[in-house]
Amino acid sequence: MPEALSGAIVVGTDGSPEAERAVEWAAGEAVLRGRSLRIVHAVERWPFRVPLLAPSDGAVEEGKAILEAARAAVRERWPDLGVTTALVEEETEKALREESKDAFALVLGRRGRGGFAGMPLGSTSRRMASESSVPVVIVRGEASEGGEVVVGVDLSWDSELVLEHAFETAALYGARLRAVHAWMVYGMPVESGAVFDEEAVHDELLGRVVAAHEPLREKYPHVDVVEDVVMAHPVTALTEASRGARLLVVGADHHHWDAFRLGSVAHGAVHHAECPVTVVPYGLNGDR
Repeated sequence: MPEALSGAIVVGTDGSPEAERAVEWAAGEAVLRGRSLRIVHAVERWPFRVPLLAPSDGAVEEGKAILEAARAAVRERWPDLGVTTALVEEETEKALREESKDAFALVLGRRGRGGFAGMPLGSTSRRMASESSVPVVIVRGEASEGGEVVVGVDLSWDSELVLEHAFETAALYGARLRAVHAWMVYGMPVESGAVFDEEAVHDELLGRVVAAHEPLREKYPHVDVVEDVVMAHPVTALTEASRGARLLVVGADHHHWDAFRLGSVAHGAVHHAECPVTVVPYGLNGDR
């Protein structure tokens, strides 16, 4: 990405309805954050990704038309927003990774048509959410303009970067921040013979959640924070909290289990949440 575009919000599009929603969301976010918008379309070599088989003229012309339509739609609604486009003749994931490496965030639709994100969050969107070095927003569900920002708090590792992004966004939106931590007991007490004090566990975990975000409450004193510590599966708790929310923020944690290396909770959240989801990478560079 050119230096002048560093810190832009980058959005991928293939012209599908899902991608159009992603472009609209990204443009609104760019305006809110005072950043520029970069719209990217990748034209892949097909059917074999080798240098000898360049994209057809028809595919390139279609890509140009898709980008122009996206730019025109954004300009009509936000005429003062700085917008650039990029038609990249490359594998989609490589194109998005290169175009967004110095971006503030990368925005994608839940799925697309054909090669861009044809499987239901199974290819491009999931791969980018797991591998990107910048936050990735998956635009799904319906964002409530007056809704809360919800953040998943994982106490098993350092959630500072995830919490920082959530607090910053809540402050920007003027929204309440709901910090959700879910915990489970594996094996029913009657089966295992174990006895535990659910209230004591709740109180201990609540204290740890409060401690985790206490420094950020000082940095963002006007953000109203509500803590939810619930006995449930994390994906279930986050999905329920996402109903009526404006944004869900989760970390791409290091507890990997699937082939694309996206943490199990983040994977479940982007599949089931009912609002847009931001996946913050582990080890994000804070100088954005």
